Parts: sequence; C-alpha cells; structure tokens
Amino acid sequence: MESNGITKKNGGMEGDHELQFLLQGGELLKVRSTSWIKPRYFRLQADCKTMWQQSKKTFNTNQTFSLEDISEVRAGRQSEGLRKYTEEQVEGRCFSIIFKDRHKNLDLMASSEEQAKQWISSLEKMISNINSLNSQQKTEHWIFSCLTKADKNKDDKLTQSEVKDFFSMINIDVDDHYTEMLFKECDKSESGYLDGKEIEHFYKLLTHREEIDVIYGEYAQTTGFMSPEHLLNFLVKEQREKATLADAHKIIEKYEPDENAKEKKMLSKDGFLMYLQQPDTFILSPEHKEVYQDMCQPLNHYFISSSHNTYLMEDQLKGPSSTEGYVRALMKGCRCVELDCWDGSDDEPVIYHGYTLTSKILFKDVIKAIKEYAFKTSDYPVILSLENHCSVKQQAVMAHHLSSILGSALITSPLGEGIPTNFPSPEELKGKFLLKGKRLNKLEAAADNDTDVTEEEEESIGENEQKEEEKSKKKKKLQLAKELSDMVIYCKSVHFQGFEYARQKQSFYEMSSLKEGEAMKLTEESANACIRHNMEKLTRIYPAGYRTDSSNYNPVPLWNAGFQIVALNFQTACTGMDVNQGRFLVNGKSGYILKPSYMRDIATEFDPITVTRGDWLKHKVLHVMIISAQQLPKVNQRKSSIVDPVVKVEIDGVTADVAVKETYVIENNGFKPAWNENFQFNVYVPDLALVRFVVEDYDCTSVNEFVGQYTLPFNSLQMGYRHVPLLNKNGDLLPSARLFVHIMVLDAE
Repeated sequence: MESNGITKKNGGMEGDHELQFLLQGGELLKVRSTSWIKPRYFRLQADCKTMWQQSKKTFNTNQTFSLEDISEVRAGRQSEGLRKYTEEQVEGRCFSIIFKDRHKNLDLMASSEEQAKQWISSLEKMISNINSLNSQQKTEHWIFSCLTKADKNKDDKLTQSEVKDFFSMINIDVDDHYTEMLFKECDKSESGYLDGKEIEHFYKLLTHREEIDVIYGEYAQTTGFMSPEHLLNFLVKEQREKATLADAHKIIEKYEPDENAKEKKMLSKDGFLMYLQQPDTFILSPEHKEVYQDMCQPLNHYFISSSHNTYLMEDQLKGPSSTEGYVRALMKGCRCVELDCWDGSDDEPVIYHGYTLTSKILFKDVIKAIKEYAFKTSDYPVILSLENHCSVKQQAVMAHHLSSILGSALITSPLGEGIPTNFPSPEELKGKFLLKGKRLNKLEAAADNDTDVTEEEEESIGENEQKEEEKSKKKKKLQLAKELSDMVIYCKSVHFQGFEYARQKQSFYEMSSLKEGEAMKLTEESANACIRHNMEKLTRIYPAGYRTDSSNYNPVPLWNAGFQIVALNFQTACTGMDVNQGRFLVNGKSGYILKPSYMRDIATEFDPITVTRGDWLKHKVLHVMIISAQQLPKVNQRKSSIVDPVVKVEIDGVTADVAVKETYVIENNGFKPAWNENFQFNVYVPDLALVRFVVEDYDCTSVNEFVGQYTLPFNSLQMGYRHVPLLNKNGDLLPSARLFVHIMVLDAE
C-alpha cells in the first residue's frame, strides 16, 4: 500500500535502523515461571504499530499486541516475574514490556546483552514516535493500518468488497448502495479497484468533516482562505481567547501545510483543521496542565490523590498482590498508598489482604518499587499509609527497611525548630515520604522522651473492617516497635471520637481514618462541621469492607466536605476512578489540588448540601453543544459489530449542581457520527464541579456498553469549538477517538 498517498504510515521513519530491526524481528525467550521459559519469535507488522509473536506449536494461534498499549519497556530484572524466575547473572539479557491496561507483563530474555539493548532501544524509539504523532497523523496512521488490513491479497489495490470490509474495521456500517456510490466516485479509471491517487481521493472523502467546513466558511468569508485578521476574529469571538494578531501569524506559520498559502499568510481549511487538532486547543485549558496553584499552603489544605489496597491487582478475596499495583498508582499521580503489613516467614514482613486468599509480597520489595516510581509523575510528597498487623519484632524489620531503602527521603523528624504547630506544605516536602501509622506518644512528649501510651490509642490496630477473628479479641495495649513509632511525625493514626473531642484533645498531626459509610453519614448530617475539622486536621476515607469486588464509591461528596485523603481502589475501572482522574488531571498531575479559599477559612459557613449565600456562590450557565465524534473504537471486536453511539454529559459537584443529559442515539456509525444537540446546565459552585463526557454503545435489550469518557474540572474548560479526547475504561487515551463540541460559560442573569 505504498502508493496510497498516506505518507505518515510510520511517521517518516523509512530506512531507520531501529525500525528495520523490529520489522525483521527475532527470537526471544518468554518467561512465565522457573519451568516455563520458551522461545517465541517477535516482529513488527507492516502497519508499524502491531507486534506479532509466533509460537512453534502448530495449534497455537499467533498473538499480536499494539505498541500503543505499552506503558513502558523496563530494562533488567525489574518485574516481579523476572526477579522470581531468573538468576542474577542474566540481568543484562532481561527486559519487560509493561502494558497500560490490565494485561500481564511480558517478561523476556534475549540471547545476549547487546541484543537486549537493541530490542529495548528500538521499541522505545517506535513508542515515542507513535506518542509524538499529532492528531492528524494519528488519524492517518490509524486509517492506513485499517486500509492495510482490508487489502487482503496485499496487491496495493482495493476492490469493492475490500472497501466494505474496511468500513466495518473503522466502525461504520455502510449499505451496499453507499459503498458502490463512493467506490464509483473514486474509481476514475473504471478498473473495478482503487489504487494510488484513487485511494488518496477515497481517504479525503472519508475524512472530510462538514462541521469544520461550516465554521471555516463563516470566518473565511472573502477569499476562501482565512487571513490572520479572520483567524484572530475566530480566536477572540468564538474561542474567547486573549489572542493577538501576532498569535494568529504564529498559528499560520506553524500549522498551514500548503507552502503557497503560508507564504501569503493565509490559513487553508486543512491548516485550520490541523490547528483545531492540537492538544493545546482541546477542551482542557493548557494553563491548568502545569502546576498553577499555590503549593506553599499547609498539607491539609489540599485534596490528595489516594489509593486503597494499593497492592491488589483485582478483587479483595483471591486476587494477586503485586508491586505493580504500587507502580501503576504512583505513575497515575497517586500520592497516598496503603501497605497492609503482616508477619511473614524468615522474619520478613509481607503485604497482603489479611484473612483472605490474596497472594503475598515482601514488604521490602514494595518499598523498593515505591522508591523507584514515587516521583516519576509528580515531585510532591508521598504518604505511606501503614495498616500494621505485625509483631513488634517484625515491625523493627519494617523500620529497618524503611530507613535503609528510603534514606533521607523519609521524614523522621519535624521540619524546622521545636515542636511543630502546623503541617509543612507540599512545596517544602517535595521528594519526601511521610509515614502514616500508630505512634507510642505525642510529638510534644517525644521531646521529653516520654513513651507512655495515651488513652485514645488503646484500640486494636488496623482500620480495616473488623474481621470475625478480631471481634472476639479484647482491646489491647498498643504493641509497637519504638523504631517504627518514632518515624511517624505528621500523620499519627488515632481513633475518631467526634469533632468536639478532636478539637479539644487532638494535636493537628493526629489524623483519623473513616469508613465510607461513617464519612457519608457525617457529610449528610454536618458537612460544615466536617469542613471545619479538616481545616485543622487530615482525614482519610476508605471503601467499606463489603466491597469485596474492590468497587468504588463516588468521591465527590466527600471532597465537598473537605476530606483530603479519599482513598479509592485504583485497580478497579469505574466511574469513581474516572472522576478521581478528572479531579487530579490538572495542576501538573501533581496529585495535590488546593481547596477553595472558603474551605480553608475556620469561620466558613459553607455547606455543600444547602448552598446558601456566600462567596462560593458564583452561578454560571454552561451551554454545551455535542456536535460530532470521530473514530470511536468498537466495543465488540466481532466483524459485524458496529457502535450505536450516544453521548452523556454529566455534572458532578455540590448537590444542587448534579445533573445528566444525553443525546439521541445514532445507529451504526462509530466513524463520524454527528448530533448537533444543545444542552444547558446551571452550575452554582463552579470551584467544586466536574464535567464528564461519556460515550456509550446503545443497547435496547440491556445496559449500554462503555466506549470512552473524559472528565475535567469545570473551571478548566476552554470555551468555543473544542475537541474532547476520550479515555478507555482504564483511564488511558484512545489514540484517535474524540468528541467535537462547542462550550460557552456565561454568568447567570
């Protein structure tokens, strides 16, 4: 398919050494256990993004995976499997391919260190090349790979039946009459097949976007081209941007593909579309992608991205525990992870879900993984939430591992002079770890070397739902190793005994953990009291024990009540996790979001349930027009299965702002469905509101199937004509799929 005019099939890498190496491929050993280490042949397919692996067994089907699904290529024995099943001397020959979704890692061993290095550098280069393609190139890359697959006999020509297959691949159900009409229009040579320029013409007709023509035509009124003045008019009037004529000139210079037009300082329709497909022109404000908030406030003034049962990969009864759970959560910007610690054999503490069949991992391996991945996505502090069920002897081992692995990055004494009176800020704690756990005494007493246990700590250890085995146990004196106790500085776990008790008896660094039900009840009964409590203290909320499937609750009402550490099961794809990702999408994905000022003022009257007059009330009217979608993926890979898309727009925030509206259903078109439907929402407390766009595949007989979604804070919306990227259920970007919308936010009359 060389001659089809789609030149971006491998991002202009023809003749590249790394590309050639992968296209030729080679044999690697696949490692699954000590006894299961087998040769497999791997090579890159002609679409330059699908890896193919062949097994020598005759009845085995050959498997493929896309380079777009790889999150990283990890050199050496850096996965649990390779550490467990291979010897140290093969370190240099090993590498792992880690996938974005719930796929198992691919653990591989090359024949030599040189070969391993070549595989790693070639894969990394191709992945980075795919990631750096712009939207236009991704579209072309995707269409090219579908055209290649549709060309069954690989003769670089498309027959009418191959065109029909191609439509099915790109998720559009076209009747024979339409296929024939389009085919005839492109088959200028009347040869019965399309090749070369004809395929290029076919591609142009296919990707033509009528809605863009309309917008372009409105602003390019005189010459059929957009002058810098026309473009500026569009940016200011439609997109509500503070743009200048110089900005318009820069856009033309950067995005106009036609050299003649560029010379005349004009923007063609293609250039206009190229510009609208740049990530900075998408719905999320580019200023909010960076750290833009004040990071010098006390730690408890922020919402903190937090994970529960971080070690689990699946459910809480029999799923595997894995250090990968920590890696994935930290890479997603999570800043508070949970370690459920129990006595292990050979005096080595282990982490797993107590009293269940989940597998066990070594405490020290978890701390090593955390150390390596903690600050790759965000520089801001990580809280290690200890769920400590260990004997005093193994707690001392925990303390040793924490101190020897984390070293000076672990906070083991208060910052500054004397006894602290307030939390340090995320800025002061950059690159640091805080331990959350039990402590034998108060910090104030530690200064006098007083290690008596205070009354409120005389409770059974562990915030986990009380197991049957534990219910019969009497409350006992805290059994705690002094070495571990002394490491707890700013996050000392204490039992919650009501707001009044906390205000009078608890120090600022003494924090409670509440089960979701208890927290929701407090939120409903006394949200303002919750907000005031969280101005002085930190609180962690965790999912109820009955959620054995690791499902999640909606975190929004709890954030609205000022709770900072609202922990979710990061291993579970669900609406709660989508909303969490949306909340922490901004501020440089730092995992810290500054609460609005009225949630940081001790005299606040703010109550999220009865939003009365106050400076939080900034009544806005949101107008959303869902115009169209592009290249929605199939939900079902059956050849005959085509998506019937419906779009929902959801607002989540204070009680008065919660709302959902949906479009009508478009039958059999996932390629470029168009709705042009308008919705209007009243938003009273924009600071706390989130907007979620969800695309579903309509099903009249059962529940709709999820296609993709995108959630972002209301205050981070860009106005005007915007593309909305779509994420899959695991929160990873769908390469070419997006919505096209028009957004307008107005002050209510």
